[in-house]
Amino acid sequence: MSDFTSGFWSLFITVISILGIIGCGVLLYVQSVHRLKPGETVGGPVGTTGHVWDEDLSELNTPMPRWWMWLFYITIVFALAYVYLYPGLGSYAGTLGWKATGQYDEEIKKADADYGPLFAQFQQQDLKAVAANPQAKAIGERLFLTYCAQCHGSDAHGNKGFPNLTDTDWIHGGTPEIIKATIMGGRHGQMPPMGAAVGTEQDVENVANYVLSLSGSTHDAGKAAAGKDKFATCAACHGPEAKGTQALGAPNLTDKIWLHGGSVPTIMETINKGRNNVMPAFSEFLGEAKVHILASYVWGLSNPAK
Repeated sequence: MSDFTSGFWSLFITVISILGIIGCGVLLYVQSVHRLKPGETVGGPVGTTGHVWDEDLSELNTPMPRWWMWLFYITIVFALAYVYLYPGLGSYAGTLGWKATGQYDEEIKKADADYGPLFAQFQQQDLKAVAANPQAKAIGERLFLTYCAQCHGSDAHGNKGFPNLTDTDWIHGGTPEIIKATIMGGRHGQMPPMGAAVGTEQDVENVANYVLSLSGSTHDAGKAAAGKDKFATCAACHGPEAKGTQALGAPNLTDKIWLHGGSVPTIMETINKGRNNVMPAFSEFLGEAKVHILASYVWGLSNPAK
């Protein structure tokens, strides 16, 4: 509700909500009053709505059971009390001052009090030792599924644009310490558009075929040969042998592992438009103790215990 840019929307939601609750009460009252039809007497024939189907099926006009009606009235009273006590009417904060963020903070404090000593215990241990601990591994798995699986997948095999964490191919490095630094500080992998620097569109296609030839992937040999010299433009980051530079986050192009796809059109798109990938930092959100366990779990995915 703090995102409202004017008081109109707060007032609009408040009015609509109150009128909706009152309207439910009015509708309930109107529908629960039994109205006798002309000529009908108490204890006599039961009134109908006048709707008849299949010649003899009539829709009765009888009130709801009293206990059911009063249950509806109770829900209306409850709704009015709720929006008075809690935030539910635009920017109105409620008389109790309850906030979802406040509840979250309280739950985090309780969790830190309960599990903080355990996290602190693991934080004092070497990352590889933590990765071998079954309890730490179980905690790390839950942290991964909660905070990392949305991008890297629940099996950590990655998605297009998000690397596989179960192999030994690392863009920035796969040591426990580097993985921890990646999670703590995040990463910003950026490849600038290189199409103009490479040359014409044909030159870009030739370079794409040359890149595919480096890993033995399907390619046009003639175009690959023509693109070899043009690859010098890319060697500044990927290295003269195209093995990549982890310090720059430039991937190895000689394997068959592709972050965005390994077809000629996809590689040409990468060269022409560049790529811009961002992994958020988790240092402030999780804290170093939790990141320590999470990093050990991620490292263990590509270094299973023997």
